[in-house]
Amino acid sequence: MSAAAPAALPPEGLPGLDRAWSRLVTAPSSDGARRTWHLLDTGPALEAAGVRPVGTVLAVHGNPTWSYLWREVVAASLEAERPWRVVAVDQLEMGWSERTGAPRTVADRVRDLGLLTDALGLDGPVVPLGHDWGGIVAMGWAVDHAADTAGVVLANTALPDPTEDVLPGLLRFALTPAVTRAGTSGTTAFLETTLRIAHPPLPPEVRAAYRAPYRGAARRAGIEQFVRDIPADPSHPSAAELARIAEGVGRLAVPVLLLWGPRDPVFQERYLAGLMRRMPHADVHRFEGAGHLLPEDVALAPVIRTWLETRLGGDRPAELAAYLDAAPYEPLWSVLDARRDESSTALVEMRGGTRPPRVVSWRLLARRIESIAAGLLAVGVRRGQRVSLLVPPGADLTAALYACLRIGAVVVVADAGLGLQGMTRAVNGARPDWIIGVPAALGIARALGWPGVRILAGGASPALRNAIGARHTLAELAATGDGVGLPPEPAPDDLAAVLFTSGSTGPAKGVRYTYRRLAGVRDALRRECGLGQGSGLVAGFAPFALLGPALGCRTATPEMDVTRPATLTAERLAASIAAVDADSVFLSPAAMANVVATADEAAAFERIRLVLSAGAPLGGPLLDGAARVFPQATIRTPYGMTECLLVTDVTLTDIREAGSGNGVCVGRPITGVRVRIAPLDADGVPHGSRVVAPGTTGEIEVSAPHMLTGYDRLWLTDRRARAGTSAQPWHRTGDVGHLDEQGRLWVEGRLQHVIVTADGVVTPVGVEQRAESVGVRRAAAVGVGPRGTQQLVVVVEDRPSGLVEPALADSVRAAVGEPVAAVLGVPRLPTDIRHNSKIDRALLARWAEAVLAGERPPRW
Repeated sequence: MSAAAPAALPPEGLPGLDRAWSRLVTAPSSDGARRTWHLLDTGPALEAAGVRPVGTVLAVHGNPTWSYLWREVVAASLEAERPWRVVAVDQLEMGWSERTGAPRTVADRVRDLGLLTDALGLDGPVVPLGHDWGGIVAMGWAVDHAADTAGVVLANTALPDPTEDVLPGLLRFALTPAVTRAGTSGTTAFLETTLRIAHPPLPPEVRAAYRAPYRGAARRAGIEQFVRDIPADPSHPSAAELARIAEGVGRLAVPVLLLWGPRDPVFQERYLAGLMRRMPHADVHRFEGAGHLLPEDVALAPVIRTWLETRLGGDRPAELAAYLDAAPYEPLWSVLDARRDESSTALVEMRGGTRPPRVVSWRLLARRIESIAAGLLAVGVRRGQRVSLLVPPGADLTAALYACLRIGAVVVVADAGLGLQGMTRAVNGARPDWIIGVPAALGIARALGWPGVRILAGGASPALRNAIGARHTLAELAATGDGVGLPPEPAPDDLAAVLFTSGSTGPAKGVRYTYRRLAGVRDALRRECGLGQGSGLVAGFAPFALLGPALGCRTATPEMDVTRPATLTAERLAASIAAVDADSVFLSPAAMANVVATADEAAAFERIRLVLSAGAPLGGPLLDGAARVFPQATIRTPYGMTECLLVTDVTLTDIREAGSGNGVCVGRPITGVRVRIAPLDADGVPHGSRVVAPGTTGEIEVSAPHMLTGYDRLWLTDRRARAGTSAQPWHRTGDVGHLDEQGRLWVEGRLQHVIVTADGVVTPVGVEQRAESVGVRRAAAVGVGPRGTQQLVVVVEDRPSGLVEPALADSVRAAVGEPVAAVLGVPRLPTDIRHNSKIDRALLARWAEAVLAGERPPRW
């Protein structure tokens, strides 16, 4: 027994907390006595204002926090147009609620909360909101009050899972007998450790507010009780209650929102995966960079409000999945089926050095895909499970990808161009069940703890295979599945793939595609570019290398490092062209630049009739160089993004006819695609009615039958990117630009890179083009200072770091035609890894601000 103490109100002056929200409520409890709770409650204020709330959000904190955790949610509820009442409790023995002197189990806490809500008269609709072990209590309340539960919101919590070790490592340590009392109630160690894992660090006054109710060992007894009540094994008294809650949650037929901070040393990603398995219908949003104290790391109040309005308030977003192509659906593997008996070449993988190219016929490719598909089924891969592909472009990647698609597995493609940190975020976010990878990739996967059963692509010694933890190999799967039949094909609107963006403007995002949408990309390429059976394609741009077989093209993957596209030389490209008698080439801008730079003469490329380049705009000099190297080719630079791979198309001739303008001309929308503009206001924010009228700069929105169905486990991002209706959905691209009189689209930059000066809005690309006209190899325009009074700074490449020489600065200012505060130089502009061409203007802006302030700038 610990010391008893009455409930109390928190002291005045705690940051962000209005003491008027606090109240003390006495209710029956699980121990038979009446106990007094402290809680934050907006009900009285709403009632005094004559406002009837939509329902109640019942917020439950975890250990060792208190209702202060939800202060922003409480405050936001009073400002909403259609408010929900918020009741944020301090659990008994915690915060400012009563210290009863008796230990409490999870079952007691669930019953206590139910008795409190009975006393408050909460009878629905109620949305329990829980964090940490408060999430378990909130879920227990929902299970016991299913009729009153309208939805559930959870943040960084867990439920027992028989397939996993349920207990986080830090909590196992806290349960060590020698540690528990000393670390929880005897000292402030457990409390202080929790407060130190916020990202960014909590301000001192906020840390002090969390400590306020826990001064003295007696006041911290509840923290110790909470830790002791964690089931370390099935014999623990609370294990049965947790199992009951876990089973009951799976039966809840209400909307669920799972909010997650991946940098959580307590509840790691596997606990999110466990919650998703129990509640597969849940909306999920992972906040990259955030951790265990998610309500402190991220402003959750607007997220929760938006979700309540969306899922429970009648504000239904346009469901992109409802917009389906009216054209007949043809599976991605239809050409492979049709050509399965042909001995002609389907794929050539250029391997470099003394190794000969790997040549694969249509017959071998079709049979290899089918045997690997059957082998995958034999080892336990099931429809809807996720398979991460960590294999460079080539024959193995093509066979593995189509095998997964054929059996209905969801392929996760996060290429090595994201870099190791980006790959780690992507793989952990997608949470694959299986990983197919080359030895180096599987070694990294094992070392970094990436999830998924590992399957080896390629050869390895028994010792290496054991070291990287490869349970199977593609060769073994192919042998196991040879001659075995396959199940029925997946449905057109099943999820087929999660493709990750380049991460050039923030953490890479997973983009969801159904089979129908992927087939739509293939159909658009076939229709717009004339690619199909009889074409020979060199695919130096990884996303389109995988579509070659679906198009029926003879496809060569050139010798190059996919993380460094500029490693593709003219000589290597010429060898690839010869290998498949190619008439078409698809290159990234960085690869194109190096091919042009290393091409001595164009004889090897005279057979090329079509050159495609995508991923970033190509400047005039590079386009001119491409025209010289590929003298017989039509050079096309389609505009698109991972979310909609083909939006517009433009040829070099079209670009020359368009002339100069504010931005890069990317041509007219292709067949089936619609483009419109959301105008920017004086603060650089899209607003008002969308337009197709020429000359208006704003955010570019697109609608197409081959665009994404949504973002993966990024509910808020997905919601913000949607516009329109289910009959005509639109995707907000995050790019800014305008349409001209001829219906051509001009891209002026990214929305987040728009510069807002005292004189108005400035988009970066036009400034950069004009700066480059004075002979600068490459330039970037960024804003320095507070938005609204930003100063325009131009940074040019191939110069020492710092201010450039006055003559060059004068030339740049004269060419730009806008007030330029400074012209700075750098040896090399920061670019993304995948394309080696998209400038990281956000990083560059921080660098410029530090340089101009005389501070140490960030490096890249």
